[in-house]
Amino acid sequence: MLIHSVFFWLRKDITSAERALFDSEVRRLAQISYLERGYVGIPAPTESRPVTDHSFDYSAALHFKSIEDHDFYQAKCPDHTRFVAACKPLWERVVIYDTAPFA
Repeated sequence: MLIHSVFFWLRKDITSAERALFDSEVRRLAQISYLERGYVGIPAPTESRPVTDHSFDYSAALHFKSIEDHDFYQAKCPDHTRFVAACKPLWERVVIYDTAPFA
């Protein structure tokens, strides 16, 4: 399995319609049929501590069954291609953490 965790910081000047577009499109990523699991959300209202970062606007955690599924997603998945084409102009920063869980 591979967990693809993506954190998005949206541009501050996007319109409410653009934010709604991003929200809709990022949620669609969690529904990709070959994912083991997919989650999308916003920062949780947890206590602010020195080790927490609530500065992002959205995150996605996509659990792929294999690295091959992840690689297909990155290079050839039409859902991912559509998302990037529609939403890349809306973010100012993206940070990705790919994790290979211990068995």
